Amino acid sequence: MKQHFTSAVSQIFGRFASKAHGKTFQSMINRIYVKAMGLDMSDFKSPESYPTLNALFTRKLNQPRKFSSDPKDMISPCDSLITECGVIEENLALQIKGMSYSVDEVLGEGITAESKQSIHNGMFVNFYLSPRDYHRYHAPLDMQVLRAVHIPGKLYPVNIPSLKKQLNLFIENERVVLECLSTEGKRFFLILVGALNVGEMEVNFEPRIRTNSGVLTPSIYSYQELHLSKGDDFGCFRMGSTIVMLCEKEMIDLGISSGHNVRFAQTIGRIKS
Repeated sequence: MKQHFTSAVSQIFGRFASKAHGKTFQSMINRIYVKAMGLDMSDFKSPESYPTLNALFTRKLNQPRKFSSDPKDMISPCDSLITECGVIEENLALQIKGMSYSVDEVLGEGITAESKQSIHNGMFVNFYLSPRDYHRYHAPLDMQVLRAVHIPGKLYPVNIPSLKKQLNLFIENERVVLECLSTEGKRFFLILVGALNVGEMEVNFEPRIRTNSGVLTPSIYSYQELHLSKGDDFGCFRMGSTIVMLCEKEMIDLGISSGHNVRFAQTIGRIKS
């Protein structure tokens, strides 16, 4: 598969965003970005304190956010808009109202047929992180990571207009698929979906994953005892993008709806007994 033009554009933007442009000019760039995108910086350092635009994109919270200590409560992994959520109909979930995609195809060939089958008729949530959102992602519950699959692809925008016009957007775009188990042994997937100008998707526990890097073939990484605690920071997008969560049937009761804005640490559902 040849590199798509969206990847080349994103690499150029990524190089610009990664470069320190001198304190005065960089402060101006950061302030313009914060104002233009409407960033709420109340939980973060001042815009001038970040040495690059990427450092601003991937900013960390000044103070940890509090979340429910009840292990049955699932929290949002990020700050985002819920573009769609609901029941996976057999093998189909909604990209946006009126446009479905195959969960088997979005998971790719690195996930077994048995694992794919486990989420048929389960639940899905699409979290869209706009350029104004906090770009780090966190474990939504205590979980074991079984596998990480990097699937190279295109980098189409993932905003609402693009979701409405680009068929199979989540399937065509570059993504990292994490296969996970809850403490109850329920299977679920977190899919980090790349987008235009997302220079990188970082996965802290797997430095071998290099997204938007010219790699053209999928890579699979398996783990025996990789555990994350609820709320753990495990990486970031270098710009706004999307996380798709796919849950096994009878795993969770969702407490959110399409169109809701959620914040990392907010309870969004409850694990069924």
